[in-house]
Amino acid sequence: MGKTRVEWIDFIRAIAILTVLYIHATDGIYIISSDSIMNYTIYSRIFEFASLFIGRIGVPFFLMITGYLLLDRTYDDERVRNFWEKNCKGLIIVTIIWAVIYAISLQFITVNSGHVNFAEAGTLFFSHMWYMPMIIGMYLSMPFVSNALKHFDSNTIWNATIIFSLLAFLLPFITLVLDINGIKNVTVQYCLGFSGGVYGIYIILGYLVKKGQFKQFPSIKLGLISIISFTICLFFQYYAFTKGYDFSLWYEFPFILTGSFALFELCSRVKKVKAYPFVIFLSKYSFAVFLVHNLFRLPLLPIIVQLPYSEPVKAIILWILLIILSYIAVVIIYRIPKFGKYILYMR
Repeated sequence: MGKTRVEWIDFIRAIAILTVLYIHATDGIYIISSDSIMNYTIYSRIFEFASLFIGRIGVPFFLMITGYLLLDRTYDDERVRNFWEKNCKGLIIVTIIWAVIYAISLQFITVNSGHVNFAEAGTLFFSHMWYMPMIIGMYLSMPFVSNALKHFDSNTIWNATIIFSLLAFLLPFITLVLDINGIKNVTVQYCLGFSGGVYGIYIILGYLVKKGQFKQFPSIKLGLISIISFTICLFFQYYAFTKGYDFSLWYEFPFILTGSFALFELCSRVKKVKAYPFVIFLSKYSFAVFLVHNLFRLPLLPIIVQLPYSEPVKAIILWILLIILSYIAVVIIYRIPKFGKYILYMR
């Protein structure tokens, strides 16, 4: 197995799923506890803001892995059809299956728990499913993007990525800063066409890492970029809070881009991953855990939130429980004939 796997890719994938579980645990606790939000201590708020940065690097990691693995290929008509048959068809089926599973599960939970608000529960329950239509759309266009990239030098692609990033990340950030400070309705109309938007840029960056575009960047500078990005995300959230502005850190925030990319490039330089068999285990079941984990989050939230601890401690407890229960569940389900393929999208 080790000869056919890339250790640092497994390492990144393991980090990505753990951070996704982490942000969902933290978000869940703070959303449920929102009635007492004015009673949060400054340390609790800092923990929440820091957790949002940590949790938001998971999806960029997954997208950059996609670009790293899938864009450096050549596709003809037959390979395009095979790619769609192997990847897109399965993802569409899995998305429908899990949408039905979650819809049915939500009915049972809200009916049997009178204190659970249906709208709030639905938001929490389906909060991660936005990823599925997005990645399906990316997969549908992946072969065409891959073939197009073959005609350009990596430097040309990098220059185009910079321009697209300025449009997709910097302009909305400027608008956001103006809006927070009371300057409303300042927007610049632009269209990114077939680029895939912010998610497409993450995928292209993964491809450029594969091409060695950033190897000349010293690791110390990449480390500084990640630290500075984290710090800016932390202070910007606090700044928005002091202004009474309802700001939610998301993937179009420019310093999520810079921070996650710098960490991804740093990880690509790791030659040997410690405890690799355990990392393989986390990586192998990562997508299955992504599909399953919300089945445990909503039932656990009303229990965890009642514990006599601070919100950060509750979030950590919930995170650990989500990891343990989700991995146990997918290992059991995977051993049921055909369930691994059709229910968990494991091949």
